[in-house]
Amino acid sequence: MVPLAPAPTPPKWKMRSLSPKGYQPIAHINLSPDKDETMNSQAVTAETEKGITLERYVKEEERKFLEARGIFTTLISQISLAAKIINAEVNKAGLVDILGLAGHTNIQGEEVQKLDSYADEVLRRALDHHGSVAALASEEMNDPYIVSGDYLDDGEYVVVYDPLDGSSNIDVNVSIGSIFSILKRKTSGPEAQISDFLQPGSEQVCAGYVIYGSSTMLVYTTGNGVNGFTLNPSVGEFFLSHPNIQIPARGKIYSINEGNASKWHAPVTRYINHLKEDDKSTGRPYSARYIGSLVADFHRNLLKGGIFLYPGDKKNPNGKLRLLYECNPMSLIVEQAGGAASNGQHRILDILPDNLHQRVPLFIGSRDDITDIEGFLSGDSE
Repeated sequence: MVPLAPAPTPPKWKMRSLSPKGYQPIAHINLSPDKDETMNSQAVTAETEKGITLERYVKEEERKFLEARGIFTTLISQISLAAKIINAEVNKAGLVDILGLAGHTNIQGEEVQKLDSYADEVLRRALDHHGSVAALASEEMNDPYIVSGDYLDDGEYVVVYDPLDGSSNIDVNVSIGSIFSILKRKTSGPEAQISDFLQPGSEQVCAGYVIYGSSTMLVYTTGNGVNGFTLNPSVGEFFLSHPNIQIPARGKIYSINEGNASKWHAPVTRYINHLKEDDKSTGRPYSARYIGSLVADFHRNLLKGGIFLYPGDKKNPNGKLRLLYECNPMSLIVEQAGGAASNGQHRILDILPDNLHQRVPLFIGSRDDITDIEGFLSGDSE
């Protein structure tokens, strides 16, 4: 018998990792800033060489103030990190069990979506170990979340947020978003008080939102203009894409739920009919655009011009939007972009809140359009 020849030794293939050095999946990132862990990519590309990241932009803005200590930079970085984690989960909707109801209601009596609860927890965990945040208030929580003294340095800020606006639309792939507002504490005790939250919107030191859509974008203001940053998913960073956003003085879009028309008060009905009339000299008729997600409707109107309306009506005299979590942050943004926001009688940012979950009517958008609706509501316009 002829012996078989030994099988040839297979070539040794050198395995090369496709992951960048130090890569960590988003879901496993430590939310605590203690070890100064960030999502900054070390990859050098033509795109990143030309781009300005959110972190770099915030740091450069802080350098303009001699008293700045870098606290605000890390606070914004934690919010942006939370946004990336929420975005990753939103993009998996339909593939994992994150859609549908959570099985309980919030303080407003609304059914809470699973994704609401997830986003609420992500934002809380991102901020409750920061050291400068003394307390958090969310649309999904009945009472404020008081941060333990073990995790406080100076605790000079409180943060309010709507973790996921428009989440009921996610199962039909409609854009949704997160809204946030940062306030300086007014009290000086070891624990934050309700009064630290119940400040007029004009006292906000920062307001912003993240929109999860065809791209993910973070828009914010610190009272010195409005800037937008788009997430580049390939490097996991927000890059400045919309510097110095300005809303047109008058728009051609109106956004309102016309399914509620039978409940509107007469001045609102007259105003909407006015927008539908054919008058080329005043740019009418306007186009109706209503998504049903405040962040999505507001974002479109901010960039293109127009007016968003959620009025009080016969069923809900104070409307349905919350002053602290939705109206105040968006109002600061729109004013810094050259627009206006009103409850029909008063500037939104001048309203002194009387409770955490207070609702107010909201008319927000291009300045000339807000002037028009206020005229109709006061009876000066017909």
